[in-house]
Amino acid sequence: MLDEPKFWEALGNNMLWLIVVPAFSTGFGLLAAQLTDRISWGNIAKSLIFMPMAISFVGAAVIWKLVYDTRPVNQDQIGVLNAAWLGFDGGPFSVLVLQIVPALVLIVFAAFLAYGVFQMARSLLRGGQSHSATSRLGLVLRAAFAAVAAWVVWLSLGSVVSLLSAKLPYGEPQTWLTIPYWNSFFLMAVLVWIQTGFAMVILSAALRGIPEETIEAAVIDGANPFQIFFRIKVPQISGTIVVVWTTITIVVLKVFDIVFAMTNGQWETQVLANYMYDKLFRANDWGVGSASAMTIMLLVTPILAWNVYNARRETR
Repeated sequence: MLDEPKFWEALGNNMLWLIVVPAFSTGFGLLAAQLTDRISWGNIAKSLIFMPMAISFVGAAVIWKLVYDTRPVNQDQIGVLNAAWLGFDGGPFSVLVLQIVPALVLIVFAAFLAYGVFQMARSLLRGGQSHSATSRLGLVLRAAFAAVAAWVVWLSLGSVVSLLSAKLPYGEPQTWLTIPYWNSFFLMAVLVWIQTGFAMVILSAALRGIPEETIEAAVIDGANPFQIFFRIKVPQISGTIVVVWTTITIVVLKVFDIVFAMTNGQWETQVLANYMYDKLFRANDWGVGSASAMTIMLLVTPILAWNVYNARRETR
């Protein structure tokens, strides 16, 4: 029998993972690729960043479970996050670091997504008169992505309000993985940590493939490093960025090991793959389990359609 609250919780969490993990993994990977190409010990840095890719998802979950570990108040905290948390005991500095700064980060993230939604809405209005099948598919996909991004903007702004109005329990060890909503982000950090190395390697190769003449011409024209990066380099590797983004997105849709090993879907962290496992192998409910698997397949389909759309557009 379908457990509707759990199913919708899993679907909502999967959507959140789909927005956050590919974005941060690709962003950090691009940043690491750019920075490590400009320092003398860049190869060593790349090796360290890529190293988590050699760890299984379960192994990474065990490592990060120790980072989030919580011990009773009268015992020493071995969890890195709790050790840092106990350094704050209230006061203006604690409010600044733990409430105002994260709220500002969420506002910037929401503004970035809102700008993306605005641009997609403009492209939808401009392309509304097109009647070709490929153009219609592109419009539908843009509308779907815009709707999901708008939903995440709404969640982010709600989190800002909650964060600024919350009375945080300073000086007390926290069970991080049991805090609803935020615990999903703690789990996402594990996958971002793993996938950043993959994104860095692919994007670093793409950056090195940019012709030097283009960069030299931009420097002669007076472009600063930020303009060179965002207006010269990023547009030239946009195809590679899309490939990295979609590859990580498919990995995210299948995420199971991290959630299973760290929370087993408890405390509102359920995802579709773990929900499918629960129904198939614990509840022996093959109908709902198979339906969950089909839901994952349906979520993958727009990504495949998007890749086909881009491939057809590039071959024109």
